[in-house]
Amino acid sequence: MSISFLRSLAIATIILLLDQLSKWSALSNLQLGIPEPVLPFMNWLLLFNPGAAFSFLAQSSGWQRWFFTIVGLVACIYIIWLLRKSQNDKMLCIALSLILGGALGNVLDRIMYGAVVDFIDLHYANWHWPAFNIADSAICIGAALIIWGELRKSFGKSAQSH
Repeated sequence: MSISFLRSLAIATIILLLDQLSKWSALSNLQLGIPEPVLPFMNWLLLFNPGAAFSFLAQSSGWQRWFFTIVGLVACIYIIWLLRKSQNDKMLCIALSLILGGALGNVLDRIMYGAVVDFIDLHYANWHWPAFNIADSAICIGAALIIWGELRKSFGKSAQSH
């Protein structure tokens, strides 16, 4: 195994540990559904999301737990394959590592609790963003880095062709 691949796995492991430690803290210190104000625009709010992003399929009968667990595990296997294949693209490896760590954190929640533990509640006035966690944040940052990296490549090629 190369140093680059091991570095990627280390990043994913750090994200997984931060995610699980923060969820353990939320489960230990918060009461389900009762907001604890932190900042004027943020609460700690313990919730369980049996669905996917933005509570997609959360109201289903329970089959989604195993469906999203399997999808998450398949995604993790694919990401590991991509990491091994893309070791020369540092930005992509960082992005994939963030996504991998986040995906593993949410898969672990589904296995242990039957739902993903969410606890970060951002709001403005009476409008609330759907609650999320460290894993969700890492996945979003990883996805944004992939998009940014691809845009940089695309704009770099178009600038060179003129």
